[in-house]
Amino acid sequence: MRKLALNDEILLSVEKPARYIGGEVNSVMKRRDEVAIRFAMCFPDVYEIGMSHLGIQILYDMFNRREDVWCERVYSPWVDLDRIMREQKIPLFALESQDPIRAFDFLGITLQYEMCYANVLQILDLSGIPLLAAEREEDCPLVIGGGPCAYNPEPLAAFFDLFYIGEGETVYDSLFDLYKACRSEGLSRREFLRRAARIPGIYVPSLYEVTYHEDGTIASFAPTEEGIPAVVEKQVEMNLTDAPYPEAPVVPFLKVTQDRVVLEIQRGCIRGCRFCQAGMIYRPTRERSLACLKEHARRMLENTGHEEISLSSLSSSDYSELPGIVNFLIDEFRGQNINISLPSLRIDAFSLDVMSKVQDVRKSSLTFAPEAGSQRLRDVINKGLTEEIILQGADEAFHGGWNKVKLYFMLGLPLETEEDRREIAHLADKIARKYYELPKDHRNGKCQITVSTSFFVPKPFTPFQWASMFRPGDYLGYAKTVNHEIKAMLNQKSIRYNWHPADVTLLEGVFARGDRRVSAAILEAYRQGALYDAWTEHWNFDRWLRAFEKTGVDMDFYTLRERGLDEQFPWDFIRVGVTKQFLKKEWQRAHEETVTPNCRVQCSGCGAAAYRGGVCVEGSRKVPQAG
Repeated sequence: MRKLALNDEILLSVEKPARYIGGEVNSVMKRRDEVAIRFAMCFPDVYEIGMSHLGIQILYDMFNRREDVWCERVYSPWVDLDRIMREQKIPLFALESQDPIRAFDFLGITLQYEMCYANVLQILDLSGIPLLAAEREEDCPLVIGGGPCAYNPEPLAAFFDLFYIGEGETVYDSLFDLYKACRSEGLSRREFLRRAARIPGIYVPSLYEVTYHEDGTIASFAPTEEGIPAVVEKQVEMNLTDAPYPEAPVVPFLKVTQDRVVLEIQRGCIRGCRFCQAGMIYRPTRERSLACLKEHARRMLENTGHEEISLSSLSSSDYSELPGIVNFLIDEFRGQNINISLPSLRIDAFSLDVMSKVQDVRKSSLTFAPEAGSQRLRDVINKGLTEEIILQGADEAFHGGWNKVKLYFMLGLPLETEEDRREIAHLADKIARKYYELPKDHRNGKCQITVSTSFFVPKPFTPFQWASMFRPGDYLGYAKTVNHEIKAMLNQKSIRYNWHPADVTLLEGVFARGDRRVSAAILEAYRQGALYDAWTEHWNFDRWLRAFEKTGVDMDFYTLRERGLDEQFPWDFIRVGVTKQFLKKEWQRAHEETVTPNCRVQCSGCGAAAYRGGVCVEGSRKVPQAG
């Protein structure tokens, strides 16, 4: 019988003790003495957030299919347990076995968003693993990072032994086999890392050296040893239909953020929004077959007992078999009280018809993401959405019985003007007017429009990676412009406005485009108490400002300056398919306010065709030269 790492007294004293006991339905138990590799899979945030992450579910299932690997889970302890573990010197433990993380072979940390970086150090610290990779000895777990933030791993380079760049289904088996071989030969940790760096997609920061110009920009980035690749290739699973997928995912004991079965219908996006990192790094767009999705849906609902299923995709409307899978779910589970969630849909006649069948129209709201208020700025960011389409979608929704609309925009976009910001209020007002054009007996109460703005952060591998950011006061001024303009609208009482904190945006910007020198500030901020920065109640910008000042790392260098087209970026050693030449061309087209057609209308030669699959080969279209 398992012995819990925490005694009853501790469990009864902390919030939501079910976060820490493991033993959930479908969690995997193995015998310690029957496996060769123990892998602790970590999401550096609270249990409810981490349990909702599809990527970890996929890898957990895939790793545990190997008889020689036991993959377990670990999440960031909430602040109450964090304090107790430090006071009582309790080491961080995995949920399944309740064994200390320090006893594992690998600690894999998913880097989903930049504001979890302090929590990465919490995980290492509570595990008794030296924070700096250079200080780890032979018996320490190998710390490996992955996920979208690993596409610029440099701000965290000091803390990780290696990074996995790309999708996990491809070369983890090779990494595990290498580890077993090295161990059987009695080779050192350093030698394993040397050999691992030769596996496609594996990046070992300690085997590369960076030099800088006098102005602080990167002069060179190169391997320090012969045989180590100068370029790390992103790993892509091209055959999603046959790829591993968890048909019996772990069912949490308590309500989590995504408390449902998640059905990934495709990866990638054809749209090419110039601000969107996911739309670039996950190219090319690849689909799972309809037959495969039907089978996954049946088995996952049967194996979990969940009462909701969600279709996961960056742009579900672009999935070619969308009517097929939606109609299947409606027909197959009719009468079983299974809710169907359809995020990332464009609001058109088909989508509204489907949503009216699976949602309570009177209670639900519709989401539009115009991203920019004016048509000019939507063309700059390549949103591919006209005001006519937005208003037509709203009109159809209102005729269908909806009266609640959520609108999402960004402020601080490249080439944005004050007029663009004011147009956010005008677009919201035009949508409200569409509602009040309905005859009174056709209206469903008062119209409710919620406008939300976030502040734009330039991300690596996007056409906007060259853009500058602004100071917190500027961002707040932009939000005040929108707020003031909304209050001047005819339908102001039907419009509510929310905006995000500006200082969080600045720190996210530093982490997104930072280099190795940022590691020092992250370490110092953690030592000063930074933790759970993504949570408003724990966010403390002054702590970070002190850390940057103490370490001599200049935030403005990473945020306020526009990059030169020839500048070498910290992430330029990673090859993601999409070429830098293509991104430069898109940056120029943004300045020209020119729209680039989506991938199914016309191939733009972004470079992703090098993977020879997905949307790039649909209909055997002629592909232009990359760049």
